[in-house]
Amino acid sequence: MLQYLPNALTLSRLLLTVPLGLLILRGDFAWALAIGLLAGITDALDGFFARRLQVFSRWGAALDPIADKTLITVAFLSFAWVELIPWYLALIVICRDVIIVIGATCYYKLIGPFEFAATRLSKANMFVQISFCMLVLLAQVVTEIPQMAITVGSAAVMFIATTSGFDYVMSWTIKAIQSRRAKE
Repeated sequence: MLQYLPNALTLSRLLLTVPLGLLILRGDFAWALAIGLLAGITDALDGFFARRLQVFSRWGAALDPIADKTLITVAFLSFAWVELIPWYLALIVICRDVIIVIGATCYYKLIGPFEFAATRLSKANMFVQISFCMLVLLAQVVTEIPQMAITVGSAAVMFIATTSGFDYVMSWTIKAIQSRRAKE
């Protein structure tokens, strides 16, 4: 039974996207913050239990980034909808992920199967985006947080999203060229 715990935690994080988005849209930021913290806890625990119990699955490995990206996408779209962040910031975050998925699909169709692993820069991107989401929610609950913190956080999100997106495009372009040359 314990072997299913990491995947169950990941699935629960994915399911938390609905209440998170709805709470943000309703302006219930204290509860949205609580849901965001709960999602963060499940993210930490699923990895911890997978390593501790030594239960790794392809399904879990695929579901984990899907849950993360779904949460981030819902949060950024909801923030933009209620005008807590500008739309262009949400679009930068979402377009980065769309470009990566399109690139991976093209690579698979044109070159072949590949093993995908998150880079350090990509992990930093996720950390910055999650931290920013928590900051935006916290700023709605704790009014003493200066607007400048959100502005600096927005700049950090834009920088890391574009930098890590560019890194993926360049890395996979180089891998594709090398793979093509190796086949010749």
